Amino acid sequence: MKRFMPAMWALLFLCTPAHARPGTDAASSLPPEKQTSLGLYVTPREAFDMWKANPEAVKILDVRMPEEYVFVGHTEMAWNVPLKLQVYQWDETSKKLPIKDNPDFMNQVKMLFQPGDTVLVMCRSGGRSAMAVNVMAKAGYTKAYNITEGMEGDLVEDPSSPDNGKRMKNGWKNAGLPWTYALDPGKMRWPAQQ
Repeated sequence: MKRFMPAMWALLFLCTPAHARPGTDAASSLPPEKQTSLGLYVTPREAFDMWKANPEAVKILDVRMPEEYVFVGHTEMAWNVPLKLQVYQWDETSKKLPIKDNPDFMNQVKMLFQPGDTVLVMCRSGGRSAMAVNVMAKAGYTKAYNITEGMEGDLVEDPSSPDNGKRMKNGWKNAGLPWTYALDPGKMRWPAQQ
């Protein structure tokens, strides 16, 4: 059996997404806000393929706010534990509805996943998921991957395009991967009191 071990490791290496292979320079091509301390990255297509190859061992965590998960749609297999929560009080200075940290984030994550589990983390476009991976890494998680394009992808920045300013560039939905609006309350972990 030992003589097959190098071949098994080679197969594992070839099946591992290029973004996640040790020694690759994937992080240098990502904006700083999408980089993580673990340096593990996958595109939505790679994430879906990893999950499909082993749905019992590969988990998907969606860290978007409940409003995004419900109204924008989500992957059917994803657990929703929001990293941030919407505050419903207008901030006149920033001209936004502010968001705040979810104080239950790591407690909820620990109830779902073990530190050695393979967890693919998603948000809207890869920024909050990078933050979530970093929080998880500090708590001892070693195989948390950032899905770098997120659910909706990046903004189109072309004034001549009818899609200018819209999230129509890359992302889970734009890659034609399966998603749904159907809710499974058993997969949603939100704080008891917001």
